[in-house]
Amino acid sequence: MVSGHMLVAFTFFALASFVLASDPSPLQDFCVAIDEPKDAVFVNGKFCKNPKLVTAEDFLLKGLNMPGNTSNQLGSFVTPANVAQLPGLNTLGISLVRIDYAPYGLNPPHTHPRATEALVVLEGSLYVGFVTSNPDNRLITKVLYEGDAFVFPEGLVHFQFNVGKTKAVAFAGLSSQNPGVITIANAVFGSNPSISDDVLAKAFQVDKKVVDRLQAQFWMDIN
Repeated sequence: MVSGHMLVAFTFFALASFVLASDPSPLQDFCVAIDEPKDAVFVNGKFCKNPKLVTAEDFLLKGLNMPGNTSNQLGSFVTPANVAQLPGLNTLGISLVRIDYAPYGLNPPHTHPRATEALVVLEGSLYVGFVTSNPDNRLITKVLYEGDAFVFPEGLVHFQFNVGKTKAVAFAGLSSQNPGVITIANAVFGSNPSISDDVLAKAFQVDKKVVDRLQAQFWMDIN
C-alpha cells in the first residue's frame, strides 16, 4: 500500500511534469511580442511591448477563413497562427493552425518538439496517426470525420492524410506559442549540409545510391 508521503511525492512530481510540459506561465496579464532591441541578450520567447501601447490589433489575426493553396507536391497547406503572426500570444503558451488538404493531400510525418496538438476536422475525412517512442514504435491511427477531434502527444511523429475525394479542412490547437515543426523526410534527407550518405545508408539499411536519390529530391517545408 502506498504511504501518504509517497502519494504526496507522486502527486508533486505528476503536477511538476504537467507544468514543465508547456510554456512558462506568464507573470503579467499579457506580453505582446516585439522585435528584439538591437544588441539585446537572447530571451526564451519574445520581448514585451509596453503595456500602455498595446491595442486590440495585437491580439487579432484575420484571414483564417481563407483556404490555403494546396497546389503543391503534398496537396496540403498549413496556415499558422503562432506568436510570429499574432504577437499577443507571447507568453500565453498556445497557438493554432489551419490545415487545408486537396483530395488525397498529405500533411507528412512530422513532430512538434514543444507542443501537444489537438486537431478537429471541419470538413472532409482524414486518416491520422502517430507513432509511439522506442522500443515499441506502435502506430496509433484513426479515420476522422467532420466534428471529430484527435490528440497528437508532444514530440511524437504524426501525420494526416485526406482519404476523401473532396477537399478537407482542419484546425488544430497547440500547447505552445511557438511549437516548432520537424518534417521527418526534410530533416533526414534535406538537411543543410547533407547528412553523410554513409550514415543514412547504414541507418536505413539501403544502398547509398538510394540515399543519394532521396537527397536530390526537392523537400517541401510545412509550417
